[in-house]
Amino acid sequence: MNQYKEPLSFIDLNAQQEKIRSELEDAVLKVMNHGQYIMGPEVREFENNLCNFTKSKHSLTCANGTDALSLVLMAWSIGPGDAVFVPSFTYIATAEAPAQLGATPIFVDVCPKTFNLDVESFKQAILDVKKMGLNPAAVIPVDLYGLPSNIDAIDEVAKDSGVKVLIDGAQSFGGLNRNRRVGSMGDATTTSFFPAKPLGCYGDGGAVFTQDDYLAEKINSLRLHGKGEYKYDNIRIGLNSRLDTLQAAILIEKLKIFPDELKLRQNVADRYTNGIKNNDITPYVPQNLNSAWAQYTLKVDKRAKFQEALNEKNIPTVIYYPIPLSLQKGYSKFPTVSLGDKNAIKLSEQVVSLPMYPYLSAEMQDKIIDAVNKII
Repeated sequence: MNQYKEPLSFIDLNAQQEKIRSELEDAVLKVMNHGQYIMGPEVREFENNLCNFTKSKHSLTCANGTDALSLVLMAWSIGPGDAVFVPSFTYIATAEAPAQLGATPIFVDVCPKTFNLDVESFKQAILDVKKMGLNPAAVIPVDLYGLPSNIDAIDEVAKDSGVKVLIDGAQSFGGLNRNRRVGSMGDATTTSFFPAKPLGCYGDGGAVFTQDDYLAEKINSLRLHGKGEYKYDNIRIGLNSRLDTLQAAILIEKLKIFPDELKLRQNVADRYTNGIKNNDITPYVPQNLNSAWAQYTLKVDKRAKFQEALNEKNIPTVIYYPIPLSLQKGYSKFPTVSLGDKNAIKLSEQVVSLPMYPYLSAEMQDKIIDAVNKII
C-alpha cells in the first residue's frame, strides 16, 4: 500500500536529536555547570564558528530572525521617510521590521520560477518611490524556501540608487551562490535559528552577518540596549536581543553536522525532482546556485484537492504562504510597485510544500513521490 498507517512528520526534529543526543546533553550540562546563561562563552564560540562557516568577517547572534532584520535597519538609521523594498511573497517579518521603525515597506513582485525578488520589478519600484517623495533606502531580498536570490543583479541595481542590500537568509542559511556561502554577501545578511529552519535551535534565535566593521560595532551595541563602553553606559536606543547561552551550546553541536545535513537535504530534493513526473510543478534552481532546501515546494492548480488527496494517505503538506504581503490587512496602507505583484498573488494560490528534512528515508520519499504522481 502507498498509504501510511500513521501520519508522517512534515519536519522530524527527533531524528536529528537522537543522532547527537549525548553531545547535546553534554553541551547543556556544561552551561548548567558554569552558570553563564546570558552571553556565556558558548555564544562567542558559536559566533566564531559561524564566521568560519560563512566566510563572513562578523557574525553577531541575537534573539530571533526578526530582531536580526531590525538591528541592521536600526544601525542604518532607517525610519520615517525611508522606503524599504520587500518581496510581496514572503513571511510577514520581512515587512514588519521596517514598518515598526516607521519606514515604508514597498511591496515588489517576485520571479514565478525562483519565487525570489524580481529585479525588473525592483527597478520600477525605485522609480515609484522617488515620485512619492520617499528615500529609496534599503532592499530586503528574501531567499525563499532556501534558494539564494539573484544577488549580483540586485546589488547592481541597488548600488546605482544608493540602496543598501540586506539579505534575508532565514531559510537559505547553508546555501551557496557562485560558491559564496549565504552570510558573506550583500551589505548584511540575517538568518533565523527557529527550530524548523535548516540550522535550528530549541527555541528562538537569529544572527547578523557583515563584512563591515562599523556596522558590526553598532549592531553589537544595539543588541545590548545600545551599550557603550560598559553595561550601564547607553549611547543609543537599542534592543534586548541576545541569543541564550544554552541555545548557542546546542547550535555549536548542530553546526558540526550541518554540512552533512545539507547534503542529505540535497539528496531528498534530487529524489523528489527526479521522481515527480511533471517537472513543471517542481522547484527551479538556476545554475551556480545551491539551495539549503528549507522547504521543497510545488506549484499546483486545484491545491485544496491536491492537499486533501495527500492527507487521505497521511502525507502532510504546508502552505508557505497563502496571502501575499500586499493583501495583508495590517499592511494595506503600504504601496505596491506600480507594475503590480501578480506573480506573488498567483504563487500564493499555487504553492504547497512536501515533507523535507535530512533524515527522511528513501522509502518514505518513494511513497510520497508515488502519491504525488498518482494525484497529478
